[in-house]
Formats: sequence, structure tokens, C-alpha cells
Amino acid sequence: MLLPLSIRDIKFLPGVGPHRAELLQKELGISSFLDLLYHFPYKYVDRSRIYKVSEIDGNMPYIQLKGRILSFETFGEGRQRRLVAHFTDGTGVADLVWFHGIKFVEGKYKCHEEYVVFGRPIVFGGRVNIAHPDIDPADGMMLSSMGLRPYYNTTEKMKRMNMTSSAMEKLVTNLFNAIKEDTIDETLSPSLIQAHHLMPLGEALYNVHFPRNAEMLRKAQYRLKFEELFYIQLNILRFSRERRNRFRGLVFSRVGEYFNTFYSQYLPFSLTGAQKRVVKEMRRDMGSGRQMNRLLQGDVGSGKTLVALLAMLIALDNGFQACMMAPTEILATQHYETLSRFLDGMEVRVELLTGSVKGKRREAILQGLLSGDVHILVGTHAVIEDTVVFASLGLVVIDEQHRFGVEQRARLWAKNKVLPHVLVMTATPIPRTLAMTLYGDLDVSVIDELPPGRKPVTTVHRFDNMRASMYEFIRKQIKLGRQAYIVYPLIQESEKMDIKNLEDGYENVCGVFPEYKVSKVHGKMKPADKDEEMRRFASGETQLMVATTVIEVGVNVPNASVMVIENAERFGLSQLHQLRGRVGRGADQSYCILVTGYKLSEETRKRIQIMVDTNDGFEIAEADLKLRGPGDIEGTQQSGVAFDLKIADLARDGQLLQYVREVAEKLIDDDPDASKPENAVVWGRLAEFRKKNVDWSAIS
Repeated sequence: MLLPLSIRDIKFLPGVGPHRAELLQKELGISSFLDLLYHFPYKYVDRSRIYKVSEIDGNMPYIQLKGRILSFETFGEGRQRRLVAHFTDGTGVADLVWFHGIKFVEGKYKCHEEYVVFGRPIVFGGRVNIAHPDIDPADGMMLSSMGLRPYYNTTEKMKRMNMTSSAMEKLVTNLFNAIKEDTIDETLSPSLIQAHHLMPLGEALYNVHFPRNAEMLRKAQYRLKFEELFYIQLNILRFSRERRNRFRGLVFSRVGEYFNTFYSQYLPFSLTGAQKRVVKEMRRDMGSGRQMNRLLQGDVGSGKTLVALLAMLIALDNGFQACMMAPTEILATQHYETLSRFLDGMEVRVELLTGSVKGKRREAILQGLLSGDVHILVGTHAVIEDTVVFASLGLVVIDEQHRFGVEQRARLWAKNKVLPHVLVMTATPIPRTLAMTLYGDLDVSVIDELPPGRKPVTTVHRFDNMRASMYEFIRKQIKLGRQAYIVYPLIQESEKMDIKNLEDGYENVCGVFPEYKVSKVHGKMKPADKDEEMRRFASGETQLMVATTVIEVGVNVPNASVMVIENAERFGLSQLHQLRGRVGRGADQSYCILVTGYKLSEETRKRIQIMVDTNDGFEIAEADLKLRGPGDIEGTQQSGVAFDLKIADLARDGQLLQYVREVAEKLIDDDPDASKPENAVVWGRLAEFRKKNVDWSAIS
């Protein structure tokens, strides 16, 4: 009996062996037959046509030639040495060129034997050149059956060890020779395959590696994408359904004195339509008898904190306490000050608990929580420590959830016998397809309107040589009583260089604006020094703030009206948008100036133009998803939700994601207790998926 593919060691595949197995494991994470089977090609090239040398021009992609090598020549010495083979098909001569592996080539290929040559041609000095082509004996090539040639991702280290795409292709060929299609167990039920016209798994896996034509490739990719997205959605929906069935929620049946007094006497401005809609959604959740588990999305400055406060006041009206957890001390302090300002004059005790709150002050807060005298606690992860005990915690608000791990959140939820209601807030706009995948177990609310009086930030792009006019504009803004940020990139790999850039920038700004005071902030400063500089800027003692991205989430300075982002080409779209959100918080018109050099890639130009064209965070996030892919979106990868998309693409497969979500919902509705025999394959596969990914039950 053959072992399952998942536990068949890759070193036993013909052509691998211990040395290559170690390389595959280290470089690509391939350690079993199954891993290699799911290492999919990243592109395909049509190998069904033979071109003539006389047809080649300098603008052609990969092509295939059939002919003979006339002679070999070597040029240069040492590292400059190159080997050239003069190749003809009778219509002209092409030069095949190698810079590496010359001894191997000289020993393998012979003059006057017929070969099929494949590569990308360039025309140089009137001659056709193909560098490092693939060469196969012509008598072994069957063009009509070859179809599309797969190309596999490999690393530089693998290429140096002759583990190229072509070598990977040969290993996959050996893999299919070692296994038969019927040994690949089906992973979807017959009813799903039939209902959605899906290719069988074995056939799909073969055709995604060696498609006979474009239509077979499309069908194979569709089957594999369907399955990948289906199990992710089924996992999320099943977990969400289990949670709702297992845990009753606290019933907040009344909206009373706290809420009504604040709403009628202390509300600083009228709520927007979006804020009113979200408050209604939360009231409905908290009064339903099931635990509220809601994600609140909204751009920086859209009024999420005020909406969260209204939810907390409903908790207070029903005899419960509320807690807000933020990822950094600066952000927690900002929330504490905002809530205290909103509630000034009301008999509501708000306290701040962070790592720096110690001694008698800390004891007083802990005692107040235990007695119920503290109504609202704001803090960092310090609030989940075992010494923090609430009298009756009814609502947990988590800001920027992606910065907290599953275990941290679970510890906060566990502070009450009945699970408290949960409101998760994020200022990182998340595209709908990504939100369905990362936060699929949460109900989603969106604040998509700015509060009254807010003006959209005007964004402009300026090149390095336009600084004189930019500095003059900043000076005019400061003369009007405003303030400005100047932000420099800080990337881990080149931290020393970047801090030098910041220091040089600081010296430059001090020289350009000798009449004004300048603050400086970066992540390597002591927290107390950093907080002091931020306080000076927030209070207006300094007019200019030179900083790295540590200000991305930080103090609220409504008086700051200019954001200059140096080397803007080094930032992602979402991060540029977050930085821009530091201005535009007051009634004055605000400006964001993106400064770059002249030499920009096409993608960077697109990114900068999107920032200039729109202030819509969701539009920007969708564009970021398409440009960079889901793994790179700034701040959206939820800790603990570890799935690896092998073939699906959230940016391009959004419609399929929505479709498979509906399929997964229908399956759960039809088989809520997972007992129908026809679905046994699906539920068994889901159990395997959960083992390899997050243990959802740990959250509860």
C-alpha cells in the first residue's frame, strides 16, 4: 500500500536525492510529494509552434527554433568568459550565448545534431542572440502534445545549483510518473463537483502543470481556485456559526440615562448619516441576545471613536463596564484623552492603564475595576494581565485588531463569565474581498462619510528640484498659524542609512526655517523623549515635526495642515494614505505633498497618481490590493489567520470568492451538524484544514 503523498519524502523522488531535497525544503518549503504537486507554475509559454530565424525581430517574446549547431566559440577570460554556439535552421543564423555553466554545455551539446531551441531573442548588431536557451533533442519533441510549457519560481541559490525552472519541470514530470492520477484522493464531494461543473482533482493538478491547451488550463485553475477559496470560507463561516450557537450574548435591553444625557447635552456635533447607521447596527446586535462581533471600518478622522463611545454608554446603561484596547501607549493615551474630553461634566469614571502606570495609581485603578467604580478602562495589552479583574465587563472595543494576536484577544474576552460584546475598529481601509477573508467571522460596518466641516486633503506630487517653492508654501502656512509634518521613510534593512537621512533632513529643515522650532521623532528614541517631542508639537510649542512613520498612528493635531512625505516612492499606498490622515483633522484646508525623484517605475507612477486623484481609503485599498497583492497590504494581515493562497488571487478572483462563500453558506445551512454522508469528504477535509491553520476554537 502506497503512503499518502503528504508523507512521502521528496528525497525519494527520482532526480531529487538528499542534497536537492534539502535545497527544495530550505528554499521553497517543499518536503513531500504533495508539496511539489502544489508548487504551481507562475506562467506558461506556447511551445506548439516552431519559428524561423528569418522571422525574428527584436520585439518578440519567447520563441522556439529547430535546427543545428554549426560551431562553438569562446570569448573573454575569467568571469568575462562566454560561450557562443552558432545555430542555423537554413533561413539564417542565431547565436546561442552562455555566461555560466560553460563546461556543462560544451560536454552536452554536439555540432550538426538537430535540436529544438527555446528562449527570448534579442537582435544585437544585426545578429539574433538567445541567452541561456533551453535545448532538447529534436527527435524527442512532440510539438502537438506539448501545448503550454510551465515556468516555475525558483530562487537565486537554486539557479546557481542548476535547479532552474526547467529542472523543476523535469521533477514534476517524474512526480506524475511516480504517481497515478487515481492515487490522488478527491477533496470535494461528488455533488459539489457535479453542481459546479468542476474538473476532477487529479485531472486538474495534471493540467495546471502540463496543460494541453489554454482551455484545459482555465478549467484546471478554476477547479483549484474554487477549492482553495471554498475551504477558507467554509472554515470562517463554520467557526462563526459554532460561536453563535455555543455562546449567548449579554442582552443590553435599554438605552438609558448615560446615552441620552450625552446625546442630548454633550454631543459635540451632529452625527453623520453613516455614524447613525452604525450606532443602530450596534444597538440591534447588543439587544439581540447574541454576542456582538462587529468590525467597524472608517478612514482616519471619520469619527469611529465617538461611535465606540456611544456603544460603551449603552453598556453603562445596562449596568456593565466597557474596555478599549489600543496597540501602543501613544494611541491608548490619545483615546483616553478624547473620551475624557467628550465626557467632561458627566459622572463617568474613565481610567488609563498602560505599562507605565505603576504604584498607588495602578492599585487605585485595579480596585476601581473590581468594585465597578471605574466605568470605562482604556489601555494597551496591560489590560489583559491576570491582575486586571472587572466587576462586570460588557463591551470590549479593540482598535487596530491586526496588531493583536488571537491569544491576546481571547484573554480579554475571558474576563467575563458571559462573553462581552466585541467591537473591532480599524482605520486601515480593507477591500471587500480581503475583509471577507481576514475578518469573515465579523459583521462589518463602514463609516464612509467625513464629519461636517472636514475638507478633503489636497494632494500634490513634487519632484526633488521643486523644494524652494514647497518650502515657501510651508512658510506661508505656518505664518497663518498652522503646523507641518515632514516624514522620511524608515525601512528595517537600511535603518542606519534612513536615520541618517532623517538627521540630515532635520538639519536641513532647521537651516531652511531658522525662525521656527522643529521637533524630531523616530523609533530609536527613548519612549519618554519621543512622547515629549510629540507633546511639544501637539501643544504648538514647535511648528514643524520631522519624523519617520512612527507618527502613522499617534497624536491628533487638528492644527497641522501640511504633510510632506519625502521619498514617497518608498511607501505603499495604504501607508501613504495613513500618513496623509495625520492632516485634515481641523476645519482648515490641508495639504499632502508627495516628494520623489524623477526616475520612477511605471507602478510607482500609478501609485502616486492614485494618491493625487482620490481621498477614498477603500478605493486606495482596492488599488493597493491589485498592485501589490494581499500579502503586502499594509496592516491587514490578521494575526493568527494563517492561510497560504497557492493559486487564487484575492485581487482578481473577487467574484469567485463571493460565489464560493454562498456555496459554503448553503452547505452549512443544508448540513448544520455535519452529519450527511454525502458531505463526509468535505467535513474531513475541513478538519485537516483547521489542523494546518489556526485553531479557531482557541479564540473562544
